Amino acid sequence: MNHILRGLAANPSLPSESVDLLIAVADADLAETLACREDLSRDQAVALVSRVGDSAVGLAYGGRLTAADIDPAVHPMAALALLDERAGRPEWAHLLASDPDGGRRAKLAACPGLPPDVVERLAADPDVRVVAELAEWAAPDVAAGLAGHPHAEVRRAVAGNEATPTETLAALITGDGLPPVLHCLVCDREEIPFTHDRECPRPDCDLLPDAACDGSHESVTHQLWQAAVQNPATPTEVAVRFAEHSSTQLRWSLAARPDLPPAVCRRLSEDPVPGVRADLAANPALDDDLIRVLAQDRSSDVRRSLAHNPRVPLDVLTQLAGTTKIGETLLPRIATASATETAELARSPDPAVRMLVARRRDLPAGIRDALAADPDAKVLKSIAPHPGLSAARLRAMADRHGIRVLAKVAANPDAPPELLDELARHEPPVNKALREIARHRGATAPALLACLENARARPVAAGHPALPPPVIVGLLTDSDPEVAEAAAANPSLPPQVMLELVSRRHGPAHRWDGPAWAAPYS
Repeated sequence: MNHILRGLAANPSLPSESVDLLIAVADADLAETLACREDLSRDQAVALVSRVGDSAVGLAYGGRLTAADIDPAVHPMAALALLDERAGRPEWAHLLASDPDGGRRAKLAACPGLPPDVVERLAADPDVRVVAELAEWAAPDVAAGLAGHPHAEVRRAVAGNEATPTETLAALITGDGLPPVLHCLVCDREEIPFTHDRECPRPDCDLLPDAACDGSHESVTHQLWQAAVQNPATPTEVAVRFAEHSSTQLRWSLAARPDLPPAVCRRLSEDPVPGVRADLAANPALDDDLIRVLAQDRSSDVRRSLAHNPRVPLDVLTQLAGTTKIGETLLPRIATASATETAELARSPDPAVRMLVARRRDLPAGIRDALAADPDAKVLKSIAPHPGLSAARLRAMADRHGIRVLAKVAANPDAPPELLDELARHEPPVNKALREIARHRGATAPALLACLENARARPVAAGHPALPPPVIVGLLTDSDPEVAEAAAANPSLPPQVMLELVSRRHGPAHRWDGPAWAAPYS
């Protein structure tokens, strides 16, 4: 991998003629980066495909290529990408439906808007993978027709398709009105009864762990049931029959459905598996009484999930805040708190509660500033990145609590350059703060030079456009390839250096010794 060239390929300031030169020498790795350039022209995209054919798929999905640029016989996967984006030609679908590669036919089967005769042909494909892929994305009438397919893998795909009619999904679970299943992937390949060894030594075996068939196709039937339970189109009254099932996976999947009736919620709240109760705890279908029961659950995972429930009452949430590690995320119930509720939370005597509301980024100025003066460092860490805080308040936080809050202060988008300079020179250095400064849009050259002294912040700082050009040029020879690549991608790299780097494209993998005229940049 040539790290310098890859960095240049991502550099937004790279002149168009230099892009052309890179295209002319691109390998697969370089082509992947070039294909992501926002300024890549159609002609350059076509040239890149001519150089690296595999780049056509990404370019097609990115809208850089049109149907006029693609020959499906030469680039079938790119043609499939355009069909997937509804930008291909209808005749391609007919051509690709007879492709000898089953994987490509399966990719075609997942494309939207296929001609009816192509859908019919794919539904009768001899490769069950193709039919299953069609079943997973098919329109309601096609999905309903495939529900009676003799292969269990196809029925499993129908069960996961949200377009499948509700009566069909119910029939897949109950079996009513459907012919018996005749095949599954296990009995297609193995003499039954057979249970797949989880430590299977066969390198070419792609059966799932514990795949089994004794003639009832039990493992894929279980997968079908799970897919149906997870499908929001499955009728609730049919899905809830699995509340008492011996399979943990089925009960677990059921616990997340937002349409559960109260009686089923109560049953699952007593499930012996904490993961089932945890998924239930986050379910907005819970009523207040059951929420209060789960708030006393012995599992911290259950209580943590309950804190993320958008319907959790604030008094329960404040109770959970003091007993459960919730993390740094903004909780849904906090995000939707009214102005009155927000003010009450901000005045809570419990710093864990004040910390929750401090994670909002739309607080009224008065509440924001009051939290910025909080005596508890945990609250300050939560409020410090809030936009709109004055330089004086940010500096006061840093002065009062030092290294405990410096990284969060540095992450504030409105932190002024002079404060970032001070934080970068803090003794002892704070690694997380230096990384935040290295990516901050307001960082100055002195602050970035300090960041370069830190191994973790160095690759980030090397790409910052505020670095002086001589420093950027010097980083091109850094012993760390990541740093050298970031420097090559820096938009402030002098254009003449970019040109010489491209012209020296056959040099070492990631080192560059610099041009003879580079004295002004050293």
